[in-house]
Amino acid sequence: MSGLPAAVNLRELRDRIASCSHDVLYHHFCETTLVPSFDYPDYRDDFAVWAKKQLGDDVLAERLGMIDPYSYYSLEELRAAALEVIDEHLSELPMIPWARRGHEFHFMEATTVIFDTGKRITHPDQLISAVKSMTQGSIYFHFLEARRRTLHRNDDFSVWLQDWGDEWLRYIMAMKRIDFAFNTLAELRDEIVGVLEGKEKNLWIAH
Repeated sequence: MSGLPAAVNLRELRDRIASCSHDVLYHHFCETTLVPSFDYPDYRDDFAVWAKKQLGDDVLAERLGMIDPYSYYSLEELRAAALEVIDEHLSELPMIPWARRGHEFHFMEATTVIFDTGKRITHPDQLISAVKSMTQGSIYFHFLEARRRTLHRNDDFSVWLQDWGDEWLRYIMAMKRIDFAFNTLAELRDEIVGVLEGKEKNLWIAH
């Protein structure tokens, strides 16, 4: 728990987002794919899901859901984008929407623990089998979380393949085309494997 009071309405949600730590923003925008779920939400960030399910505000949910957290170079830019969406929506409403008792938004924060699995590969030909055996947490770390810490906002697989010559460029470009916004981590792993096996349609670069 972040220590922030729960939000019961949209105004409180806005004020908490404005003052919360980066770890809170990161958790609710980026780590949702790590949380086991029995449903398949229309939106991936927790704020959009809460707006739809608890506030009954489909318009706000869609606007928040369109925010791509990986397209911003800092979490402050991400915060500003979320606040802009909410402020604009608040200006359009005749009254502030509230959630029912028991359905408040509870703010959590990210605590990331990373450990070395001890597994190593020495050639790109080994990457397919390595990805197939990875846990979902490893897929998240190397494909999604990497976009917040690598120089050019790339996944770890692409960064590694860049050192192996032009013949691997086609795979790098193919992975960049993966639309990961609504994929589960299991689906994302399958897509990465498909790219590496050359099974994705229309992803090869003509040469």
